[in-house]
Amino acid sequence: MVTAATGTVLIGIGAFWLSFMALADLAARSGIASGQAWIWPLLVDGLIVVSTIAVVALDGRRGAWYPWALLICGALVSVAANALHAVVAADASVPALLAATVAAVPPLVLLASTHLTVVLTRSATVPRSSTAQILGELPAVAEAHPAPESEAEPDAEPEAELVLGRRERAMQLREAGWSNKAIADELQVHPSTVGRWFTPPVEEPEITTGMETTS
Repeated sequence: MVTAATGTVLIGIGAFWLSFMALADLAARSGIASGQAWIWPLLVDGLIVVSTIAVVALDGRRGAWYPWALLICGALVSVAANALHAVVAADASVPALLAATVAAVPPLVLLASTHLTVVLTRSATVPRSSTAQILGELPAVAEAHPAPESEAEPDAEPEAELVLGRRERAMQLREAGWSNKAIADELQVHPSTVGRWFTPPVEEPEITTGMETTS
C-alpha cells in the first residue's frame, strides 16, 4: 500500500510539472506577464487536485455533484489548454494531432494519479479506525448487559455483541449525517443490512371478532 501510494504521488508530481510548464508558457504567450504566468496553471491543475479529494471525501453524500462539476470543468480546461499549447509551440516536423495527443497525457495522468492516491489513503485508514471503534465499544456493551451463563449460549454471545456494537455505531453515524452506503462501507456490512437496522418494525393490527356474547 505504501509503495503504491508513493508511486502515484511521484507520477502525479511529474504530470503536474509537465502540465504546469505547458500552461505557464501558454499563459505567457496569451499576454499574461511572465512574473504572473505561473499562477494560471496553479488555478487550473490545482482545481483538479482539490476537486478530486473533495469527490472522494463526499462520496455518497449530499452535495457531491458540485466537486464533480468542478473536477470535470478543470480537467477539460487543462486538457484543452495543454493540447492547444502543443499545437502552437510544436515543431514543424511533428503533426499537430500527435503533439496535441502527447500534451493531453499529463493532465489526464494527474487526474488519475490524484484520485488513486486518495483512494489508497482512504482504504488504508478506514478499516483500521472502524475496527478499533467497534472493538472499543464491545467491552462496554458486554458490561452493560451481562447475561446469566445458564440462559445464554456461549457461541452466540460474541456474534450478538458484535451486531449490537455495529448497530450503535450505525446510529451514531446516521445522526452525523452519513448515508446508508457510507455506513455500510464503514462497518463492512451490506447496505441492505444497514437499511433493516433503521427500518421500524411493522406493527400488526389487532384482529377483533364481530361475535358478541349475549346473556
